[in-house]
Amino acid sequence: MPIIQALDRAFKIIDLFDEHCMEYKLTEISSAMNLHKSTVHALLKTLQAHQYIVQDEQSGKYRLGMRFVEKGQLLLNHFDIREIARPHLRALSAETGQTTHLVIMEGKEGIYIDKVEGQKAAIRYSRIGRRVSLHSSAVGKVLAAFRPIEEQTQMMAGYTFVKHTDKTIDNIEAFMKELEEVKKQGYAIDNEENEPGVRCAAAPIYNHNGKVIAALSVSTMVAHVDDRELARLIGMLQQEKSHISRQLGYLT
Repeated sequence: MPIIQALDRAFKIIDLFDEHCMEYKLTEISSAMNLHKSTVHALLKTLQAHQYIVQDEQSGKYRLGMRFVEKGQLLLNHFDIREIARPHLRALSAETGQTTHLVIMEGKEGIYIDKVEGQKAAIRYSRIGRRVSLHSSAVGKVLAAFRPIEEQTQMMAGYTFVKHTDKTIDNIEAFMKELEEVKKQGYAIDNEENEPGVRCAAAPIYNHNGKVIAALSVSTMVAHVDDRELARLIGMLQQEKSHISRQLGYLT
């Protein structure tokens, strides 16, 4: 399938912006893209015209425009699961004091589509729209574990096991074994595999067809939550994910 070069370049410019760098100078974008400044300038002006990029008048730096918020909200508003799950994220967070998340699969990654910050939480790495690896996160393990074997095989083709911490699973054999355990016990644990000091638990959410379409999770700090308390949180997590699944038409 042919790729339109100008569009490809425009999307690559957009992809440069993330939580680590939210503003760029023209020269920085030109260098990162390995393109002449005049070419990059023309692309930026086009994106500006459609409000996907804005330029700060004082610094001259470029950043993402509010059009992304508008389109992102439009997309999220059509996620019935987000509307249904929201009260349960709040209830779980209120009862545990911890941060709760709702995550769906997109490609070979999970993506946060909702989050409720807990009163006891000291975790700030997650945000709505952020992506998370399958192999290093509890939500990712859940989203991968309950898929048919042929989907898992396709998903693992060319998958890169990035080592986030010294506890991260770094090979396909160990990961597939972990997925078997997740499917058997009905939930997943990320034991400081994605972020040092952070331990998360996640459970699958089913739709009316019995398909896992999302993961509900609770995130804790290892220093504050011991194994006994984590087991109690997992029990509450399982209750809330069951409530959500039933509202989506899943019959157990």
